[in-house]
Amino acid sequence: MFATTRRLVQGTIIRRATTPVTTTTAPAASRRSLSDASPPSSSSSSSSPLAGDAGKKATHIHHHITTFLALSTPLYLLAPDSATDGLIDKVAGVGIAASISAHSWIGMNYVATDYAPKISRGMVGPARVFNAALGLATFVGLGKVAMNGRGGVKGAVKGLWRPNAAAAARVVDGKK
Repeated sequence: MFATTRRLVQGTIIRRATTPVTTTTAPAASRRSLSDASPPSSSSSSSSPLAGDAGKKATHIHHHITTFLALSTPLYLLAPDSATDGLIDKVAGVGIAASISAHSWIGMNYVATDYAPKISRGMVGPARVFNAALGLATFVGLGKVAMNGRGGVKGAVKGLWRPNAAAAARVVDGKK
């Protein structure tokens, strides 16, 4: 009776009725109320301040953070050290740390909303608390790295590919 479209939302395909195939149309108010209704999984948890995935605003923020990270992280990491020394390095590092923390907190709340009720409805609250603690720990850890005097986040990432001086000396001497 209705033509359907498929839409991918957070990894789940949702079928939604679009315009009817027949010439009779349903009242616009009834269609609107169906399309604006919030999903049942997030409506009960939207009152919690830990529900980082509740509502359209959270999805909007999550998508903007994703775009910010996709554009700013490579620019920051590939910029010459002379351009990002000092205060610019610390501000950019803390900004990326905050973005990664918020992105993971909102994203993990989507996971908790989808999968915790399959185990037990009582697991949603503890999962949200765990996600908030994980996001806070991520921010504190990356913030500490960003504020250190050894190159910040960029220095830590470069250090992953820079050989350790002691290990390099052993390789030169022929010892392992």
